[in-house]
Amino acid sequence: MFSFKSFLKALVFLFSLLIIIIIFSGISYFVIDKVQTKNNLMDIEEYSPISTLVVPQNPSKKSKYPFVDVHSHHWDMPISDLSGLVNEMDSLNMGYMINLSGSGFATFSGNQTLMDLNLSKSLENVKENYPNRFGIFVNLDLNKIDNDDFAKSSVEILENGVKEGAIGLKIYKNLGLNLKDSKGVRVSIDDKRLSPIWEACGNLKIPVLIHSGEPSPFFDPIDKYNERWLHARQKPRSFRPSDKYPSFETVMQEQFNMFKNHPNTIFINAHMGWMANNLDELEKHLDSLPNVYTEIGAVIGELGRQPRRARQFFIDYQDRVMFGKDTYKKSEFDVYFRVLESKDEYFDYYRKRHGLWKMYGLNLPDEVLKKLYFKNALKLFPSIDKKLFD
Repeated sequence: MFSFKSFLKALVFLFSLLIIIIIFSGISYFVIDKVQTKNNLMDIEEYSPISTLVVPQNPSKKSKYPFVDVHSHHWDMPISDLSGLVNEMDSLNMGYMINLSGSGFATFSGNQTLMDLNLSKSLENVKENYPNRFGIFVNLDLNKIDNDDFAKSSVEILENGVKEGAIGLKIYKNLGLNLKDSKGVRVSIDDKRLSPIWEACGNLKIPVLIHSGEPSPFFDPIDKYNERWLHARQKPRSFRPSDKYPSFETVMQEQFNMFKNHPNTIFINAHMGWMANNLDELEKHLDSLPNVYTEIGAVIGELGRQPRRARQFFIDYQDRVMFGKDTYKKSEFDVYFRVLESKDEYFDYYRKRHGLWKMYGLNLPDEVLKKLYFKNALKLFPSIDKKLFD
């Protein structure tokens, strides 16, 4: 019969065993660490060699010409004191910033009232303080795609947003990846239920900036051959395994179909359509779709490792590309300026997981830089004050 005394003995035994395991694990970790240190072994995240290469260094904290950042996110714009942000913009030579997250985090709440309030307050804050320095995009809740009034209400939201001052529509990457309808079926980017939205944007003469998919390595097996392996280690949720997500090719084809089916709507394919590592493909894309522009947010690392090819691309497609940064962080803009403007060689990107390679300057011609920095954006957004770029 199992007695209380037996229970205590068992408890003491288990506790003692746990202590032994903890001690053994600690000793093992200490020994392994010492062996690695002795043999000069380290994790790839620790390895940060200082280059001995002697080459010209011309980093710049300020762009050569004033620029429009067409891809930024500021979730607190309804309540934020914008003066500090404007001071940082001035120091970077940023004339104008577009906040794509006009409806804020409420976009993911499913509460249209909160989305509308967030957009109105963002626009109000800008109008009252810095009306010529910021543009705001409206967002839509696509989870309601099966509602009987989805098309009608979505168009009304767009119309009301434009009346209040919104200058475009931003579509998030959940479309085509994990957005599902009421039957649990993935909503494709070219789903016909969304067509009234794209047509409305064309009628309203506002562009649609859409982020579709992820970089192609995010869909590949996470192994020693994947050049984004470190990214997978640090941010595993960014990756899209084939058992849960469509292929990269499927997402890109759906996006292409959508662009092709709505030629009267201007689309901005975010992040160079995740084709910055395959500029031949991006050129075919742009050649086939005269209604599509693109921007360089979050892909400067791809461009900086192929300076000759990328330079030629910017020259050949100088009327179709705009400046974008995506995540706003003042200290990271200098890498963009250095890649685009300088002749520098072999310098670092600001985030190792985005690519274990060095960067090189494209030394773009002045006229190409002006189009990239502001002229192309002024064509798409006529409400921007042109005097900011004189």
